Amino acid sequence: MSDRSALMQDFVAKTDWAGAAIAPLAGDASNRRYLRLTHPKTGTTAVLMDAPPERGEDVRPFLQIARYLTGLGLSAPHILAQDEARGFLILEDLGDALFARVIPVAPQMEDQLYAAATDVLIDLHRAAPPQGLKPYGPDTMTDMAALAFDWYLTGATGEVSPQRAEALAALNRLLRQHAATTDVIVLRDYHAENLLWLPGRRGSARVGLLDFQDAMTGHRAYDLVSVLQDARRDVPRAIETAMIARYCRATETDQSLFEGAYYCLGAQRNLRILGVFARLCLRDGKAHYIDLIPRVWDHLQRDLDHPALAPVADLLRAALPAPTSAISERLRAQRAS
Repeated sequence: MSDRSALMQDFVAKTDWAGAAIAPLAGDASNRRYLRLTHPKTGTTAVLMDAPPERGEDVRPFLQIARYLTGLGLSAPHILAQDEARGFLILEDLGDALFARVIPVAPQMEDQLYAAATDVLIDLHRAAPPQGLKPYGPDTMTDMAALAFDWYLTGATGEVSPQRAEALAALNRLLRQHAATTDVIVLRDYHAENLLWLPGRRGSARVGLLDFQDAMTGHRAYDLVSVLQDARRDVPRAIETAMIARYCRATETDQSLFEGAYYCLGAQRNLRILGVFARLCLRDGKAHYIDLIPRVWDHLQRDLDHPALAPVADLLRAALPAPTSAISERLRAQRAS
């Protein structure tokens, strides 16, 4: 047994879940891992989060945001036990009905699920964000978009683009013009593999929320882009259009101005994801993320087609190569071992 496993067993033994059966759950792109606990007497289940501090993980942001969300009546997991210093949490088990799993077996529910996810954001944005969150403003977003140059482009071509500085400066100006406000919480990983369907609950509480520990304050369009321009599944354009309109109607937002922000944020987010997915392969050895890059690229091209992106569209298209099969194979071949 590893030292980490021994610490985990010691933590569980000191809680109401002592003696629980432990089974692995799917992880994510971080150093965290998740396990399902089954209580030895009642058969009820919970989720154990293992977030090793020595690998850069910190459970405190998760605790803060989880309590904020549940305080608003939203369905983040309740905290059942915690050891902040060692990086262990026992969480309410919200089940396995991820949107990404429900929709393929019940496609008739797709509109309903995305409407519910949009309504969560409508409700969330009516509340003041929690204190102490860092702003996800234009400068930070530009730095994150630079990952497309620093990891995707470099990995794909072995070159550094002479247009990098000009393209990023143009993107920064557009973000300042269209999406500079940081007045709401943005969960930042708001997509179908982090949303659970809880039909036994009411209203926005029907959507279970996961993976929100990197929340910041940001623009109201950001999480809507995240869920509708999903890197992992194709969301029909009709649903994307309908949900933008739904959000704008409910919040009495000028839809034309909102769409300018939405597509600027979409371009920024998809540039960042291009870089992150390339880095996950090149640095972390997770080559399967390369398979997702063509969808992200397609999202980026649609974003760049919006008139608000005209000042930067040609620059980005000239600087970054499309993810052809040859480029995908080149990225995979450089996978870290």
